[in-house]
Order: sequence, then structure tokens, then C-alpha cells
Amino acid sequence: MQVLAGDIGGTNTRLCITETDGRHHQTYIECRYASGDHADLAAIVRRFMADVGSHIREMPGLACFAVAGAVEVTPAGESARITNLPWVVSSQVLSKEFGFRHVRVINDFQAVGYGIEGLGSGGLAALQEGTAVAGGPRAVLGAGTGLGQTVLVWQGDHYEALPTEGGHVSFAPTSPLQDELLTFLRARHGRVSCERLISGPGLVAIYEFLRSQGDVTESPAVAGSLRAGDPGAAISTAALEKNDALANAALNLFIEIYGAHAGDLALTIGASGGVYIAGGIAAKILPRLREGIFTRAFNDKGRMRRLTEAMPVSVVTADTVGLIGAALAAARMN
Repeated sequence: MQVLAGDIGGTNTRLCITETDGRHHQTYIECRYASGDHADLAAIVRRFMADVGSHIREMPGLACFAVAGAVEVTPAGESARITNLPWVVSSQVLSKEFGFRHVRVINDFQAVGYGIEGLGSGGLAALQEGTAVAGGPRAVLGAGTGLGQTVLVWQGDHYEALPTEGGHVSFAPTSPLQDELLTFLRARHGRVSCERLISGPGLVAIYEFLRSQGDVTESPAVAGSLRAGDPGAAISTAALEKNDALANAALNLFIEIYGAHAGDLALTIGASGGVYIAGGIAAKILPRLREGIFTRAFNDKGRMRRLTEAMPVSVVTADTVGLIGAALAAARMN
């Protein structure tokens, strides 16, 4: 069957028409639009219909939109306010306006969870081989603007993705340096969640903490880049090039905290089916994730170390995973 799938972000919106049976998929047409150039999602869907109308006989009757924001579920349907945009996306409104037979609105990380089933090995990079248990729970997490998480639970013939707000659990330091980092951030925020550290803004906060320690001098080049544009990108770029000691130390500490938190989540749900690291940051810093800091922190679980060491850990490298997940979720409404 054909479905309409969307991955709706504060910066870009991607829509596609995909042939899928709920497990396998083949995308026929995909378009990308600048979200901020449009009044709402309906305006983008109308533009998409105009752009692709000559290439298809009719619009699909099933649609699913993955959105960056918390989704409210009511008997009438789902709705969400989009992070960084003045949009409200409503399944009821979209269904009425475009005549879809069924519409779902799901959280973007829930869509990532669904999409992992449709990726295949080509969209994954292994950090730890492990041995996956068939049908075992899977943990999915990823740092970007924030820290998203979902849990995948086997339902007999497919995995169901359970949305969570696990990125907002409290940060648990694992070293004296991290104790000092917690004190530094507590002075700013009071309560310190994991998202305060495991995210783009979190990398910047770690850098600022290490700079305040005074042990490593900030380079003029990185200081200028921080003022000029995206500070998180400037820090990670300098660290990946390994030409700046402070940026390098910040990225190492970021990866250590990321790995420890991923291991905590894996133990919490018993992720015998595997752990998947998604989000916008992981694929960009993959060479550093493979250097061992992440997996050492992931497996530093005392008596439970044997459990985490048995779990496969992979980085999701395909940037279409959310779109794939939305398509598979749409097909399952049939």
C-alpha cells in the first residue's frame, strides 16, 4: 500500500510517498521544505500535493507525521505543538482538510524507533557487537537539540515504540570531575537533567565548565567560532580535528556521560535486543565514539557489567530513519 509520511522539524520538513507493508518499504517521491517558510503543516502538505500531483494517480489514504514535540493523545486523535515553531499539528484537522482515511501524529523519536526495523544493516554502525536476543527489548536514545528516548517492545510480529521523556531524568555523576560539573550546572539550573549535558547545548555547557576550571586555556580560534555561529558545532569540529585541547576534553567528557547514561537506560529496560544511538550528533562524531570512551562508560556497571557487555550497541547513521518510521507506522493503521 502507499502511505504519506512526514518528518516535521523546527528547521526542515520532509514528506514522502512510500510503498510499504508495515515491515518493508520503498520510497517513490520525497521532498524537503523549509518549515519556517510556511504558516503551518497543512500549507506544506498542500505544496507537496501540488509538487507531486502529476507523478501519482491519487494521494494515499493513510498518513503519519513525526513531529519534534510532545504529542497529546485524546479520543479525538493526536496533536502536538512543534518545538521552535508556532505550529499545532492535529491529526483531526489534517484528516478533515485532506480527506485521509487515517492519520497519526507521533513523536519524532517514536518514529526513529519504528524506523530502526526498516533500516537494515546499511544504516547502522556497530560500537559493540554483543549478541541480540530475538524479541528482546530495545533502547533507542539520541542527542541533538535535546535528548530523545524511546523503548521498543516486541508485539509478536513487530516492535512497538513507546514514547518517553527519559532525557529528563536526573544526571548521575560517575567521577569527581562530574561531581564538580553537577555543582557548576546546579548553580545555573537547580535540578540538572541528563538533557542539560547530553545534547548540543549540553556540549557547550561542558566546555564552559572546563574553561572555568582554568586547567586548559581557550584558543582564540575556537573562542571566535563560538561567538560567530553554532557553538556546539564549533566545539565538536575543533575536537574532531584534535587541534584544540579544551574542545577535545569537552567532547571526551560529553561522550563519557553519554555512554554512562546509555548504559543506565539499557539496564533499566533490560535491552537484550540492542541499544541504538540516534540523533543528530552521534553520526557526526562516530570516529570518536569508536575510540572506546563511550563503551567503557556504557559497561562500567559494577556487578551488572556482564549484562551490558552482552548487548549490541549501534549508531544510527541513516538520516531518513524518522521518515521510514513514520511510513511504517502509517501502514500499521490499515
